[in-house]
Formats: sequence, C-alpha cells, structure tokens
Amino acid sequence: MAAAGGAGQEKQLAPTLLSFFIYNPKLGPKEGEEEKKILFYHPNEVEKNEKIRNVGLCEAIVQFTRTFSPTKPAKSLHTQKNRQFFHEPEENFWMVMVVRNPIIEKHKDGKPVYEYQEEELLLFNGTFLKAMEDGGVKVLKERLEKFFHRYLQTLHLQSCDLLDVFCGISFFPLDKMTYLKIQSFINRMEESLNIVKYTAFLYNDQLIWSGLEQDDMRILYKYLTTSLFPRHMEPELAGRDSPIRAEMPGNLQHYGRFLTGPLNLNDPEAKCRFPKIFVNTGDTYEELHLIVYKAMSAAVCFMIDASIPPTLEFCRKLDSIVGPQLTVLASDICEQYNINKRISGAEKEPQFKFIYFNHMNLAEKSTIHMRKTPSVSLASVHPDLMKILGDINSDFSRVDEDEEIIVKAMSDYWVVGKKSDQRELYVILNQKNANLIEVNEEVKKLCATQFNNIFFLD
Repeated sequence: MAAAGGAGQEKQLAPTLLSFFIYNPKLGPKEGEEEKKILFYHPNEVEKNEKIRNVGLCEAIVQFTRTFSPTKPAKSLHTQKNRQFFHEPEENFWMVMVVRNPIIEKHKDGKPVYEYQEEELLLFNGTFLKAMEDGGVKVLKERLEKFFHRYLQTLHLQSCDLLDVFCGISFFPLDKMTYLKIQSFINRMEESLNIVKYTAFLYNDQLIWSGLEQDDMRILYKYLTTSLFPRHMEPELAGRDSPIRAEMPGNLQHYGRFLTGPLNLNDPEAKCRFPKIFVNTGDTYEELHLIVYKAMSAAVCFMIDASIPPTLEFCRKLDSIVGPQLTVLASDICEQYNINKRISGAEKEPQFKFIYFNHMNLAEKSTIHMRKTPSVSLASVHPDLMKILGDINSDFSRVDEDEEIIVKAMSDYWVVGKKSDQRELYVILNQKNANLIEVNEEVKKLCATQFNNIFFLD
C-alpha cells in the first residue's frame, strides 16, 4: 500500500487494518474459558493465546475507563503506532478495530527511519441477541463470520474522510411537480403490489423518497450506493424510445430489471431469492425481503414481509407494472433536471468549496468531492486541508454547544467550521491576502445563497 512520496527520499504507507474482533465478556467469565468470549476475530490465523491476550487487554481498558465515566467508557485508544476503536452496539457485545497509523519512511544516513503519522486517521443479520435466541452462540458466530469476512475486504481506510464520519445521505434536488409524480408513482405501486410494506426511491445514487425509519434508511443507503449499485454498473441508456426488449409484446417495452432476485423472468426455473433485511430492530423487529428494481438511473426498493415468499408470478407482475412506468419516470426526472441546470446557468468556479451535514435528516452535500466511492476519494483540495476538516469535526464532537472555528491554513487558504442547531458546515476558501472579517463575510454570503439563511445565528 505504498504511495509515492517526495523526491524519491521518502514513501508513505497508508493506514492498515491490523485486526477486528467481537467479544462478549459474559460468555467466558471463568479462568480458562476466555476463548468463549470471542465471537469473531480477524485475521483468523492469529494464534489462540494472542487473540485471548488482545481481547483481555481491551476488556481491561474498557473496565478501567468505566471507573471515571460509568455510562461512557472508552471509545478509542491512541498510541504512536496504532489506534484502537471500541464500540458497544448492544449491551455486553463489543466490537474492536485496531488500525495501524500511516507511516512515512525516510532515509537518514542510508538507514530507513519510520515516522508514524499519529494524527492522520480520523443490516443484514438482525441483532446479536436475536441471533443467539435463534440458535445460540454457534449461529451468532456463523453469521458474524459470513458477514465480516466479506465486509472487511471492502474497507479502504486510505480513502476515508469526513463524509465517512457523517455516513449521511445525499438527496437528489427536485422541483415540486416531479416530486409529486414520484409520490404518485409510489402510491400506485404500493396499491397494485399490496404486499409491499415499505418503499424507497433513488435517482443517480441519491435518495428522493423513503418510507423507512431514518436509521434503517441510512444503513440501506450505504449498502445500495457502496455495494449493490457498483456491482451493476452499465452504460447509461439515454432516451425512452429505443426498445430494449424486443421479445415483449405491445407497448410494454422498457428498461426495467431486477438488481436483486431473478435474472431471467422467461426462465420457468428462475429463482426468486431476495436478500433479507431487518428493520426497526429496537422496536417491532421486522424481517423483510429486499426487492431492488432499476430502470435507467432510477432505482426503487420494495420491501415485503419475509414470511411471504415472492413467487415468479409476483416478480413478472412487478416487472410488467413497474418497468414501463419507472422508465418513463426516469426519463422525466432526467429531462427536468437538465432544464433546471440550464435555467441556473453555467456557474464559474466559486472561490469556496464546502461540506454540509444535517444530523436531523442525515442530509449531506459536498462540493469538495469530485468522486467518492468506497475505494476512491477524489477530493479537489489538498489532503492537508481535508485533515483540518477532520480536526475541526473532532473538536465539534466533544461539545454540545453551537460554535465556529476559523483556521488560516497553508498559503492562501482559510478553513471555516460552523456548528449550529444540529447542522455542520465546513468551508474552504482560497482568498489571497484576506483577513478574518472578509472571510467571515464570504461565509455569510455562502449561507445566504446556498442555504437560504437556515444557517446559523450570529
């Protein structure tokens, strides 16, 4: 994972996942039973005694910090070489991630010298408890192994930044009339396909509408945009008049297809298997089938009760009803979006770039990122500026009050962070010879034009 450094004299090694494990201290309370606490450990080939020692150390750290803060034990431990992160998603179930800090390798007198960059780091299985109720520790271990074995391979720590901290949802900007068309489409579909419990609608990987609770939609959105959609990338189909399905009779030709479920509806042996998801786990605990259906850039998620197995007949019905209407709707959204873009005109490159996040509805917006995927974060600003954003966010997370931080960064750059009423705004300005008052005025203008003054009281 080496990245080129300066002048051939140094090279930089990206942050690396050293280990990830899950344990429950209640499962092996007696001496000699310590291994029973460990529910999952990556990498698995680590020797048994080392696993027990590492878990024991984490347990001790958590217990020690409880003496100072009984309700809020340690969340992370920073050392020169590593960072350890502790998370208790359910009572007594602990997840621990150990990450090696980035390293810069320099050469001094012909010998390598390592500098650790200590400040560089910033739904599918139900709850742990439910898994244990279903089949004991054995079933829980199997589910953890199956999920995390694949999931940990998708972690790209070197491309993580502030957007990964927020884990927000990008919403697609729409005019009222097109939004009402989508709302009407969803109502018609839920009426025609009466076993549908929840629906979500996305366009261009951005959310437009969701019937799910916010926390459940956040996880589903992450899965769709970082896992499912990238696996089904295709050249975008423009226009709605070139038929894609010559074999379909009449005017039912459309661009619709299942991203989960049957691959070929004409195959009588086609399997109608859909992934199961668990929502409202803190309350009603619902188990659902996830049906994801796409036409052009529009994707709709239908969630139906897991006790109802979807048949091939149901899938064909869904395809014939949803396909044509979703194709027309996708084309309308595209057309309207292009009209709105033309009306707003081609804007010249602004002097500022920003990241916005709203904790209330999880909305995020970034003009800093040109491209953000799980493995690539293409930001249009220097990594040192991204690091300052992370530092400001870290300061914000320590206090509940509203606040503002202004930093004079390298050369001509200023970085401003504002936190107010559950919203956070981070602005990077490139203004030569600007002073603090002028920078403040520029940020006020941005709030007025981009956020209709919803932002921040002086």
